[in-house]
Amino acid sequence: MTGVPSRPIALAALSALELAPPDLVSCAAEAGFDHVGLRLLPATAEEVQHPMVGDTPLVRETARRLAATGVRVLDIEIFRLKPDTDVEAYRPALATGARLGAREALVAGNDPDEERLTERFAAFCDVAAECGIGVDLEPMPWTDVRTFAQGASIVARSGRENAGVLIDPIHFDRGGSRAAEIAAVPARHLRYLQLCDAPAERPRDMAEVLHQARAARLMPGDGGLDLEGILRAVPRDRPISVEVPMQDLARTVPAVERARRLLAKTRRLLERLA
Repeated sequence: MTGVPSRPIALAALSALELAPPDLVSCAAEAGFDHVGLRLLPATAEEVQHPMVGDTPLVRETARRLAATGVRVLDIEIFRLKPDTDVEAYRPALATGARLGAREALVAGNDPDEERLTERFAAFCDVAAECGIGVDLEPMPWTDVRTFAQGASIVARSGRENAGVLIDPIHFDRGGSRAAEIAAVPARHLRYLQLCDAPAERPRDMAEVLHQARAARLMPGDGGLDLEGILRAVPRDRPISVEVPMQDLARTVPAVERARRLLAKTRRLLERLA
């Protein structure tokens, strides 16, 4: 579209989690996305476990689809840093991501000891750097990194050049953050951002926060989050990952059509800001 800054826009895995990674690549291509996010490691024990680490048939097929469609991998997920995490154990997944061309790795902080978490985050950044991958800590209100300010502080104290803090608008808002806070963070720590929408009214309990985040988000522009404020505060060339799980809509609308609508609404929002 005329006036819209050129920036990568990816279809996040959570937007069509019913699809295996190769099919997500094909879906992204058919819907018009130039990038995709791949979930190499499941976020919960209840998710389908796709064999996406190492030289597996699914990894080879994903690589084939990427080559055939020209779609590129923006990020891989999800790497959890827990009290007992062995960072070296994540090396095969990071190497797989590098093989697929991933630029970023999404990390969740699940350790209440912030000093240990910061040290482990730095160690993870070191391993990822060997694979040519950036590392992005995503604050989520139900994890031990609950707010944007806390995440930005951990990233800064890690002292790693490939470290970033990831803004997901629904987590950003539900954690009590405001767009005005973003200006205090160095631009180099804002490597990419996610995009979604949600009702302006915040849920009253964590169960509803989790439900909205994992299953009932809104398409960009359909809710009440301060998306324009966030987008204006982040450098205009930063990649966007569109992450909008909508389980109710997914029962009746195929993934490709949902993805097309997501991309159209994202472009419409960016056009308003141009």
